[in-house]
Amino acid sequence: MMVTMFAFLLWQLKSLLGTNVEWLYHILQAFNHGDLVQYQELCRVHNAALSAQPALVENEKKLLEKINILCLIEIIFSRPAEDRTIPLSVIAERTKLSIEDVEHLLMKSLSVHLIEGIIDQVDGTVHVSWAQPRVLGIPQIKSLRDQLDSWVDKVHTTLLSVEAETPDLVAA
Repeated sequence: MMVTMFAFLLWQLKSLLGTNVEWLYHILQAFNHGDLVQYQELCRVHNAALSAQPALVENEKKLLEKINILCLIEIIFSRPAEDRTIPLSVIAERTKLSIEDVEHLLMKSLSVHLIEGIIDQVDGTVHVSWAQPRVLGIPQIKSLRDQLDSWVDKVHTTLLSVEAETPDLVAA
């Protein structure tokens, strides 16, 4: 049911292409991918059209907060599962926020259970142990496939190492 609904929404969004509100499709795509740089560029280019939408103008600050959260989630999911200790400076660079604002973003994300983890202010890092799954597009699915392939290779290498070190145990 969820996949069908998602496919329907994608089809509906694609219907914006070739219209006078095509800009909205591209902004939603950037928003969904947590691509803050592209989002800000599209907002700059389509400023007049955006300014004509009172709801977008009134909620500009909330939208920026939400795209920063999506950017954070993208940072987390782009890293291997065993490397989820992320320097706050990396998050600050991608989100264009100060370290203090990154800490606020992390606390907000932790408080609404979008992520689970621990902020280490001394080391200037956050260790994320879990992140709320999202609807995945083709690029995210490909990234997950690559991560799974990497994990399978590591498991296979470990198995070969264990077999080489303990041939008597494996043979039994």
